[in-house]
Amino acid sequence: LLAILKLLKSLVQTLHSEGSPAQIAAGIMLGACLGLTPLLSMHNLLILALLCLLNVSFGAGMLGWAVFAPFGFLLDPVFDRIGRALLEAQALNGLWTRLDGTPLVPYTNFNNTVTLGSLVGWAILAPLIYAGSYFAVIRYREKLARRVDRWRSRGTTRRRSAAMSEGSQTSSETRLKSTSHQYGARVA
Repeated sequence: LLAILKLLKSLVQTLHSEGSPAQIAAGIMLGACLGLTPLLSMHNLLILALLCLLNVSFGAGMLGWAVFAPFGFLLDPVFDRIGRALLEAQALNGLWTRLDGTPLVPYTNFNNTVTLGSLVGWAILAPLIYAGSYFAVIRYREKLARRVDRWRSRGTTRRRSAAMSEGSQTSSETRLKSTSHQYGARVA
């Protein structure tokens, strides 16, 4: 339950950030790659570097990772079939042989059916994830952002007024103690 609340808080903070809808959508799209593909893969280092270096929302990327990770596990059998079909395709044998001979590609784990299938699946879904996130951010900011701001400010106002009333009691007690001390009275 606490993880879900933190995720919701992160979602609201990201949607209310100064980032443009394009920056937030790009962050979610890159984060979806982290969530849909096996985490310990070399391409995820590239995705993390892109999240850090590009002008995209890093928080949205982490949010996309958290949201899409369960879907990645659910879609593993589909990704396995996609990867197996690609790796066993006779027309691609020459490509896989050449790639296997290049210096860094064998470390990418693309010979794993789930890794290859999930990366190809993400590449197919990436434009849809971007477009869906982009329009969802715009729609949220048009329709719901003001309501959420009012609701958040109402809670902040209540907490602030409670803190101020505590603070005023404390300051009046302090004044009473200092006044009593000036006149030699003992305050309990």
